[in-house]
Amino acid sequence: MKLWKTGAIAVALLPLALSQAFAEDGKKNVTAAEVQYQAGGSPLANVEMYQDINPKAPPMSKAEFDKARQIYFERCAGCHGVLRKGATGKPLTTDKTLAAGTDYLKVFIKYGSPAGMPNWGTSGELTDDEVDLMARYIQQTPPQPPEYGLKDMKATWKVLVPPEQRPKKKMNSYNIENIFSTTLRDTGEIALIDGDTKKIISVVKTGYAVHISRVSASGRYLFVIGRDAKINMIDLWMAKPDNVAEIRVGLEARSVETSKFKGYEDKLAVAGTYWPPQYVIMNGDTLEPLKIMATRGMTVGEQEFHPEPRVASIVASHYKPEFVVNVKETGKTLMVNYSNINEITTKEIPVAKFLHDGGLDSSKRYFMIAANQSNKIGAIDLKDGTLAGLIDVGKIPHPGRGANFTHPKYGPVWSTGHLGDETIALIGTDPVKHKQYAWKMVESIKGPGGGALFIKSHPKSNHLYSDAPLNPDPKISQSVVVYDVKNLAAGYQTLPIGEWAGLKDDGAKRVVQPEYNKAGDEVWFSVWSAKNKESAIVVVDDKTLKLKAVIKDPRLITPTGHFNVYNTQHDVY
Repeated sequence: MKLWKTGAIAVALLPLALSQAFAEDGKKNVTAAEVQYQAGGSPLANVEMYQDINPKAPPMSKAEFDKARQIYFERCAGCHGVLRKGATGKPLTTDKTLAAGTDYLKVFIKYGSPAGMPNWGTSGELTDDEVDLMARYIQQTPPQPPEYGLKDMKATWKVLVPPEQRPKKKMNSYNIENIFSTTLRDTGEIALIDGDTKKIISVVKTGYAVHISRVSASGRYLFVIGRDAKINMIDLWMAKPDNVAEIRVGLEARSVETSKFKGYEDKLAVAGTYWPPQYVIMNGDTLEPLKIMATRGMTVGEQEFHPEPRVASIVASHYKPEFVVNVKETGKTLMVNYSNINEITTKEIPVAKFLHDGGLDSSKRYFMIAANQSNKIGAIDLKDGTLAGLIDVGKIPHPGRGANFTHPKYGPVWSTGHLGDETIALIGTDPVKHKQYAWKMVESIKGPGGGALFIKSHPKSNHLYSDAPLNPDPKISQSVVVYDVKNLAAGYQTLPIGEWAGLKDDGAKRVVQPEYNKAGDEVWFSVWSAKNKESAIVVVDDKTLKLKAVIKDPRLITPTGHFNVYNTQHDVY
């Protein structure tokens, strides 16, 4: 947010002036998809924080301050940061907001800007009174959430079934390698679904809005983490798979992983948090917290101190006893050696801002990480511990784990979709047999429109799928596109997944996250509507691209991401 004094400009003319000012910044208009993604809420909305009323700011009662604080973390913190120092959005520190003044801020909040600020007032999201409240609030000293240390974590830590009391062998008849873990976003649960029978095995209580499911190296344990930083450890060997341990590792989080290097399988788990800015290494059997490491530090490029660098994603290396920790705001990948838990060593690899999500290439040597505000993909060599390449791609890459396949000309490629444009970028990943194409965007293919969250392929498939659940056009958000990887020039075919779901109400029916079964001959999609609307899982035959099955159940409330156990365990995508 570029703040400037109003001067003699009449308040009535400010919306036009704002548009012109931001156009001069050389920034393009943001899409509705970007706004939906970037302006997400935070679990910190309900966390008690220290209140510091700035004497230079307009007066606020405690009730007003608390209400505004809740609105800020529900609407604004995702862009502007917990401490308002700026993240994907500009800083809202008091030196800027006080200089701008209440009238200016009210207009800016109400009408938004072409540079990315949503029009919270004219959209109906905030009333005029709430706009006034927020204009006064952001002139106050930002309240800081409490830190969260070892004592706090241990107070939430529960070993529900000790390791010695767990089954010595698998106690159920499920093909656990073909189980799907599906996030039920708004109920704080996951559904474990039998990929063979298409029946729900169980619904397991978890943290709120599980962001990711990861599987231990052995394939026995499923780890999930909610946005509220609660981790649940689920034993798939139990007669009815259920929680065996849980812990809360912070106040907001997105990532969890387990040790995968030979000799360390299942011994450790790691989770990174949005707040506080840190990651914690835990016992892999019990989730006992062992080591907490802070991420506060200097950014790439400007080398300025950042007080809240969020941990965006974590993967485990197969080449060394290392966790690959990606820090959003600093733009750094941390190679965290866990071979001696008492003497953790960390290597920093500068990449670009702001690191978000990514996945391994087909060889599993290179980790491809999206720097979504730099419009780049970094290729991290997990064997050598170096940055193998930094590749320019489209606007705001969001790959999920990405998708690997072999291109007829370029050889092995890894691909990503984008939030901010309609393209899919293909990046060469073979520096040996296809050296001339390695670490370059070798092709950009056209998709249906921005708002893609996940892209997916499989070694046994000739298809590449992309969703676009955040696209504002229902025809796009309720469908997926599929390409023949052997003939990309033919363009894409659209599959009407939302229509195939056969839902009878007026829910949004957003289609999200293609995921293959173990065999690679089925692709599963979540059809995601509001918690008071019907949702479903749609299964497509990958060979024929025809509808194969629809899974409906009253317990499938707001299904979003889902993860096949085998593919997640072995990083197949």
